Amino acid sequence: MARRKVGNPLAFAVLGSLSERPMHPYEISTMLRARGKDQSIKVNYGSLYSVVSALEKHGFVEALETVREGNRPERTVYQITAAGQSEFSDWLTELLGTPSREFHPLEAGLAYLPGLPPDRAVELLEQRLATVDAEIKEMTALHEHMTAMEFPRIFWVESEFRLALLQAESAYVHQLAEEIRSGALGGAVFWRQAWKLFLTDGISPAEQLKDPVKYFGQEFAWMKAIPPEAQ
Repeated sequence: MARRKVGNPLAFAVLGSLSERPMHPYEISTMLRARGKDQSIKVNYGSLYSVVSALEKHGFVEALETVREGNRPERTVYQITAAGQSEFSDWLTELLGTPSREFHPLEAGLAYLPGLPPDRAVELLEQRLATVDAEIKEMTALHEHMTAMEFPRIFWVESEFRLALLQAESAYVHQLAEEIRSGALGGAVFWRQAWKLFLTDGISPAEQLKDPVKYFGQEFAWMKAIPPEAQ
């Protein structure tokens, strides 16, 4: 994805909001939350003004007028410019049509899964599942409610996508936890034995792998395929 002058996802949401009508920043924030867009895009009111300022600096939005409501401070109403509309359209085109590599926190954790004993890993995965499954239940009920009130799906398809991701994560983590628990996960037996040797006898993983026959009763073919710098 192209590097943009203002690449914050909140900036994208601001441009999308102003594409509908001119608004002041607080109104944008209120509308995003009222529509549930803060579930898809992090809305930080404290940084919203700096985002709007950056968009204005680059000519994507411009001040239209200053208004005052009752005893409240004056607020500047902004409108999107032609350049801003073009930027929004181009950005939306990229987001919908161009896959980008996302680095998921769970993926990072799984990359170092053997850093914890198997039983502890299962415990933590099940802890995660409790939260994920609760969110799935909550979102499913919300979608059923919106369907019942015939609220057009076009306005909440991003929530469906979020649900699909959660369901995929839940299914995968449920299966992974069970495979670790049962020993069906490839390498799980080695993983459990390695931790037993470390906790019981203080033998480090590096020392264990220097003589796998001594500690595990076999050579590991996969070790021969690993380049020296990765060992």
